[in-house]
Amino acid sequence: MPRKLRLILPALLALAFCSPAVSAVHKPKPASPKKFNALAERAIAAMRQRAAELKVTGVAVVNYAPGETIQGWMSRMEVVGRMTDPPSEGKKGNNLLGIAYAKASEMAETLKDSGTSGKPPMTGEFGWQGGVIGQGKTGHIIVAFSGGKSEDDVQISRAGLAVLQPEL
Repeated sequence: MPRKLRLILPALLALAFCSPAVSAVHKPKPASPKKFNALAERAIAAMRQRAAELKVTGVAVVNYAPGETIQGWMSRMEVVGRMTDPPSEGKKGNNLLGIAYAKASEMAETLKDSGTSGKPPMTGEFGWQGGVIGQGKTGHIIVAFSGGKSEDDVQISRAGLAVLQPEL
C-alpha cells in the first residue's frame, strides 16, 4: 500500500463512520404497531394492577408517538372498572375517557406531565394532573389515567410508563 494511502486511510475511515448517513444506520427504528400493542397490553395490565392496589377505577390510555416531534401516535385504551360517572342531582357527570384523552392531548402540546405546564389550559384542556410523559429511545410516551384523585391517577400512569419507557 502506498505511503500516502496508509497515512490518510485512518482519517477517511473515521469520516465515513462519523457521517450522518452511517450514523443513521445505527439509530434505533421506531416500534412497529405489533410491538407497541404487545407493550401496551403489559402497560395497561400494570396500570390495572396499580389501580386495584389503590382501589380506583376509571380509564387507562397509553400512547406512543415515534420521532422527535409529536405528529401522530399509536394508542391503546382500556376501561378499568368504569368509563363514566353518571349524572346525579346537580352534577353533570364525568366522561372519564374524555378526561384521559384531554390529559394526553395537553401533554402532546406541552411535552410536560398533565397539569404541570404552568400555562392556562386551552379549550379542550382541563389542566388536571393524572398523566405522565416520557422520552423513549425512539419517541415520546404519553400515559394517562382518569377516575381517581389526581395523585392516584399519577401513580397509576407512572406504572404504565415504567413498562413502556425502557422498550420504546
